[in-house]
Amino acid sequence: MSTIVVGYVPNALGDAALAAAIDEAGRRAAKLLVVNATRADRLVDPGYADAADVTRLEAVLHGAGVGFSIRHGISDGLPAEEVLDAAEESGAELIVIGVRNRTPVGKLLLGSTA
Repeated sequence: MSTIVVGYVPNALGDAALAAAIDEAGRRAAKLLVVNATRADRLVDPGYADAADVTRLEAVLHGAGVGFSIRHGISDGLPAEEVLDAAEESGAELIVIGVRNRTPVGKLLLGSTA
């Protein structure tokens, strides 16, 4: 069975990424590996799921009827590195993440290749 890795944060972007990953898992008959991580040196990280967030995440995944596992923890690396490591270790065929739209100012400051 193939694997789809989804980088999850407990907000609207994370929920959208999760919904897209669930849809794709259904199409591909794949299982999901949901990754939520934070760096060990961060005292507060709004992207790190608390116990209530993880419980809600598990309920959504059980309700979706897809096979899944959740990798939730603190690491020395960046969350993006944790997502890439999970994809490599699992042999994932797809990575799903949520991204926010950039404002015109953000596009000007960061450029089109950012």
